[in-house]
Amino acid sequence: MATGLGSLEFTKPTNNNVGCPPQNGAAALHDHPPSTISSPDSTLGRHLAHRLVEVGVSDVFSVPGDFNLTLLDHLIAEPGLTNIGCCNELNAGYAADGYARSRGVGACVVTFTVGGLSVLNAIAGAYSENLPVICVVGGPNTNDYGTNRILHHTIGLADFSQELRCFQSVTCYQAVVNNLEDAHEQIDTAISTALKESKPVYISISCNLPGISHPTFGREPIPFSLSPRMSNKRGLEVAVDAAAAFLNKAVKPVMVGGPKLRVAKAHEAFIELADASGYALAVMPSAKGHVVETHPHFIGTYWGAVGTAYCGEIVESADAYVFVGPIFNDYSSVGYSLLLKKEKAIIVQPDRVVIANGPSFGCVLMKDFLQALAKKITRNTTAYENYHRIFVPEGQPVKSEPNEPLRVNVLFQHIQKMLSADTAVIAETGDSWFNCQKLKLPEGCGWCCRYEFQMQYGSIGWSVGGTLGYAQAVPKKRVIACIGDGSFQVTAQDVSTMIRCNQKSIIFLINNGGYTIEVEIHDGPYNVIKNWNYTGLVDAIHNGEGNCWTTKVRTEEDLTEAIATATGDKKDCLCFIEVIVHKDDTSKELLEWGSRVSSANSRPPNPQ
Repeated sequence: MATGLGSLEFTKPTNNNVGCPPQNGAAALHDHPPSTISSPDSTLGRHLAHRLVEVGVSDVFSVPGDFNLTLLDHLIAEPGLTNIGCCNELNAGYAADGYARSRGVGACVVTFTVGGLSVLNAIAGAYSENLPVICVVGGPNTNDYGTNRILHHTIGLADFSQELRCFQSVTCYQAVVNNLEDAHEQIDTAISTALKESKPVYISISCNLPGISHPTFGREPIPFSLSPRMSNKRGLEVAVDAAAAFLNKAVKPVMVGGPKLRVAKAHEAFIELADASGYALAVMPSAKGHVVETHPHFIGTYWGAVGTAYCGEIVESADAYVFVGPIFNDYSSVGYSLLLKKEKAIIVQPDRVVIANGPSFGCVLMKDFLQALAKKITRNTTAYENYHRIFVPEGQPVKSEPNEPLRVNVLFQHIQKMLSADTAVIAETGDSWFNCQKLKLPEGCGWCCRYEFQMQYGSIGWSVGGTLGYAQAVPKKRVIACIGDGSFQVTAQDVSTMIRCNQKSIIFLINNGGYTIEVEIHDGPYNVIKNWNYTGLVDAIHNGEGNCWTTKVRTEEDLTEAIATATGDKKDCLCFIEVIVHKDDTSKELLEWGSRVSSANSRPPNPQ
């Protein structure tokens, strides 16, 4: 049979050393019979599985569909990889997001178009949060490309690129694998790009390729060795000198950590600078969990008018502030109401430093900059001393009367007591943002992200899948999730998957009858939802299979008993605690934040 390039049938070099000299030192080719192409395990599917395990993925979150079934066969055949079947693609994506927050990378597998477009929202959220999620889609048979055929799971057009075009704006790399010749290269490039850019990638694999052997998969893949990014040495020196001169002449400088500390892997360098400078130390709300809150100069969350008491006053009255990895959007700026001045700020991004209104220094890595600046900074504790002078400890919630309806502030007082180095906190979009911000993370709980929420994208329902993925990634920690009833109704099904996976998270379902965060921005009848029997729903999902315990609480006495049970007799169960509170029981921070965001949203058009 004739063979040639472009065909799946061709002979392979006899010594399997393309571009290398033969073992006997001769330059001539040997006239040996061709060896077999590769072993039965030398397939695209197994190569992908090996690569996922190699980069730290031991669980993939999937929803089966006819285009990805063969691929799933090869993934589950990998000993180091567990398939976690989810109830829908959106939750599979959210779970991969939560997993990546702990492991540094996550993966999900869905089917063509109907699965891809369903998971798209979760991938967009991961993109906004700088999370490397590898989204694998089972694609059409290779023989169908370019044939003008119409396939199921499409919108009825012969153009198969709709899904790809949708993913192009929410992933940093897209690979459409519909031939074996470059499949190895495409898969490796996609995964390595996700790790380098800390963003999601899209890999579409034709449904008839995963089980086919090919010479490029004939060897165990060589582990990735990603070239480390390096600062421009001269640029770094100049940036550090300029920043040191700017800060050393300030009277009361402060430093504030932002969410991009994660992508820059600069947590330790940030604390190194804090220790050397003596500055008052705060975090932006989306960076909670990225900074040790037990640091002696930590003053809380800087969130303008809704942040930690006295923190905003200290930051905004400073004559110089170093913002490390910030994201200033309408939510984090409380409707653009922060009282900051650009001429007082040093903005440190993962690969750039901007001092006041200029100059700007590119190719300067955050970690390198912070470590070098720590060696040149003059210690100045003035801002922290000012904070210490004005600080008044916050009061405790009013003690509940016997059998008084439970208040939200009492609930979180009890959650605070549950936190330890063995717990992690997941906060859903809504009033849980504000209540969880006030939790004080103990040593080991708030270092390198033992607290998670999705502030930039703010997709309600994220926390159900996020809790599933995060708990799967850190089985030795007990995840405490605070979820509103409206959000839970969006993604409730995957409590089922938590039970199947024998997870032991504690879910506090806060039942206040609607979308409370939206009520405070703009009220209307659309913010009221149908009340569910949430514990009854979870009991039905449980169906006597697996370990799950549910209860409703209406008073502090009920809550105390429920927490004692969840942390005692039921410590090895998934615990679902429905907390029934008044519909208007919200944090004061949400009331303030909602009115300011409403004002920003309702600005009239600029005059034309």
